Amino acid sequence: MDVTLQKQIFEFIGGLGLFVFAITYLGEGLQKSTGERLRKVIDTFTSNPIIGVFAGMISTILVQSSSGMIIIVLGLVSARFMTLRQAIGVIMGANIGTTLTAFIIGINFSSYFLPALAVGSMLIVFFYSKKVHYIGQVIFGFGALFLGLELMGDGMREIVSLDIFQDFILNMGNNPFFGVSMGTIFTAVVQKSSVSIGVLQELYKQDSISLTAALPVLFGANIGTTVTVVLASLSASVLAKRAALTHVLLNVSGTIVFLAFLPVFTAFISVVQVYFHLNGAITIAVAHAFFNIFNTLLWLPFVGVLVYLVTKALPERNTFATQNQGYLDRQFIEQAPTVALSQVQKEIIEMSHLLSKNFVQAYSYLSTRDRIHAQEVANLMETLESKERKIKAYFLLLSENALSTLESEDYFRLQEEVHYLKRIGAHCENITEFVDYQLANKVFFTNEASSDLEEMFQSTSKALSETIKALESKNIKSARSVLEIEDRIDRMERVLRKKHILRLNEGECSGAAGILFVDIINNLERIGDYAEKLSQHILEQNNS
Repeated sequence: MDVTLQKQIFEFIGGLGLFVFAITYLGEGLQKSTGERLRKVIDTFTSNPIIGVFAGMISTILVQSSSGMIIIVLGLVSARFMTLRQAIGVIMGANIGTTLTAFIIGINFSSYFLPALAVGSMLIVFFYSKKVHYIGQVIFGFGALFLGLELMGDGMREIVSLDIFQDFILNMGNNPFFGVSMGTIFTAVVQKSSVSIGVLQELYKQDSISLTAALPVLFGANIGTTVTVVLASLSASVLAKRAALTHVLLNVSGTIVFLAFLPVFTAFISVVQVYFHLNGAITIAVAHAFFNIFNTLLWLPFVGVLVYLVTKALPERNTFATQNQGYLDRQFIEQAPTVALSQVQKEIIEMSHLLSKNFVQAYSYLSTRDRIHAQEVANLMETLESKERKIKAYFLLLSENALSTLESEDYFRLQEEVHYLKRIGAHCENITEFVDYQLANKVFFTNEASSDLEEMFQSTSKALSETIKALESKNIKSARSVLEIEDRIDRMERVLRKKHILRLNEGECSGAAGILFVDIINNLERIGDYAEKLSQHILEQNNS
């Protein structure tokens, strides 16, 4: 092999590798530095697909990967946090948001990639702040991206002159379906449409490929990006599979429409290029943006039709399994840790509801002495322990990823909340064991003692319900209410303990009943303490 040709091939391969790394590294930096904003954007999803489009655009810009954003959407749909109708709008927005990368590539920053690499590396190496590190990662990613493009461009100059390459380009110009296939395959292999479009921009900028040949490759890149999403959905629920199928239908149907009008679209883009004096890279970026915007406008009025088609194509066979799979999806951990943490929060809310039911069953057992309530407590505890194990395993996976400062704070806060809920469950279980002892040893409370217990149970139940309300909606009023109720529970525990000692002294109840009574009110007081700790977290979040 000619030494010059070998050098050019190595430059192209090295530049391509650096470009792929830069896109990924840049995306990670953006995601980590804007993780909290990503969560807020996702929280804006509504049943209106138009708002979903804008949310999808913004989120994709933050993640810098349309397939990455859509994989997040798969998890949200699978967890029933988002409906398919909402997801379709977000997927459309993600397709539009990913076009920003092509415009960035089209702007000539090649003169500044060395200073960007220098500044980025210094921020990463010489500063201890994670926030500064993420900013450095973004700047370094930009520099590496344009260095990769520069190397690819240098490598292409010799390669494109080869007869085999010229024949290859000629085939793409004569056969649009061949061009679509090449774009699909290359994007599926590198798993990033931004990379294949970046290579296409470089080729067109060097006049190595005609616009007629380039556009089908562009369409194919949009199909290729669905492969990553489809692969991610294979092990997911049918709900996630429907969202993935929607993505495929959108991009394939758009390609079919644009291929049908390829001469018209080519002429239109040529006119735009000449009229606005666009360089080759920006011209491809404009074509990419137009493809996705037009495709979104084409399908947006027919979101209901898309929902109907994919629902019919993939019917839901196992409703019970789907409804009980929980919120924890491993795909979030690498794609968006901040979303993964918000999903843990939803599991915690589910746990709190189960604990509330558990508490009611424990009291029902005390008041009715019906064993069915004790069995229900045992069943609920089994479910709670299962959830706790899954959350702990999820936490372990999360700990293996680099978390931002805010994400780390959330991580430790959520760990504490799981611990508090576990302790509440343990105290509910203790109460049922006390009732077991009461029944086995024929221990009875006086009417006054039973009335006192009921009053304390009611106050503790109120504290738990207000805690759940605070956790669900970050309700500050409810959180403050819990602090007041818990203070009342503490006073009540002291008063009831003294009253029972008086009853013991006056011989109104047995020593066994006295010990049992104190044990129960002590456990109720501890439940109130943990409800207070959970509410304190809500207040601390509000103040931070």
